[in-house]
Amino acid sequence: MRAVTWLMSLALCLVPSSGTGAPHARPIVVVAANQSFNWAGYVQGALEKGTTFHSIAATWVVPTASPHRAGENEYSSSWIGIGGGCLDTACTLTDATLIQAGIGHDIDAAGHVDYYAWWETIPAPLVRTTVRVGPGDRVGVAIFEGRVPEVWTIAIANFTRADFFTITLPYASTHATAEWVIETPVVISDAGVVSVGPMPNLTVVRFDNARANWVPAAFVPEERMQLVDFDLSPIATPSLPDAQRDGFNDCTYTASCAAP
Repeated sequence: MRAVTWLMSLALCLVPSSGTGAPHARPIVVVAANQSFNWAGYVQGALEKGTTFHSIAATWVVPTASPHRAGENEYSSSWIGIGGGCLDTACTLTDATLIQAGIGHDIDAAGHVDYYAWWETIPAPLVRTTVRVGPGDRVGVAIFEGRVPEVWTIAIANFTRADFFTITLPYASTHATAEWVIETPVVISDAGVVSVGPMPNLTVVRFDNARANWVPAAFVPEERMQLVDFDLSPIATPSLPDAQRDGFNDCTYTASCAAP
C-alpha cells in the first residue's frame, strides 16, 4: 500500500520521456461474460460498481517470458487501465475509450526477449518509455485524473531499479471501466500488416495493491476475465482474489490458476 501511495505522489514531480513501438493494446474483445480473445484478469464496470473510475493503481513483478512455440514472434503485456472494458459482469456493454500503462514482454523468432515500460491512449499508438525493466523487477503503475477534468497523470515506477516515468496529458475518457490484465496485443509490422500477437509462456503475474478511485479494488470472482483462443481453449486464466481482495495471479496456458 505504501508503494502505491508513494508512486502516485511521485507522479506529480518527475520528467517524462517516450518512444514508439509496434504492438498496440486495444479495448476488450468479448467472447462471453467471462471470456475474451485478448484480455485475462479483472475488469470492473460502472454499472456493476455504481460509480465511474477516475484513478487506478497496482504493483506487480515483471514475469519471465519464454517461447511458447519455437521460431515465432510472440507478444504480451501486463497493464492497468481505465476504459475499454465491460460495464457489467455479464459484459453486455463495453467501452471504446482506454487510457493505460504497463510492461511489455515480447519475444522474437530467435527467442530474444524485449522487456519495456509503455503507455497508450486509444486510438493513439503505444508509446515506450525509457524506464528500464527486466524479469523479476517489482513495478508499479498509477493512472489518475487531476483537479482539472480530462487531464490525466500516468506514472510508472520500477522499484527494483529505482527508475521512474511520468507524464500528464489530456484525454477524453468515459470513466466507465477499470482493469488489471495481461493481454495479447495487436501487432502492426513495418509493412503495415496487422496481426494478433500469440502469447509467450509467462511466469505467474501477481497483481497486488490494486486500487480504484484511491481505495482497495475489492475484487469479486465474477469480475474475472479468461483469455481464450478462437477454439475457446485457455491462453491465460486469472485466479480468485487474494484474502485482501486487492490482488490475484494471472497464469498462462492453463485453465486454472491458484490464488496468492
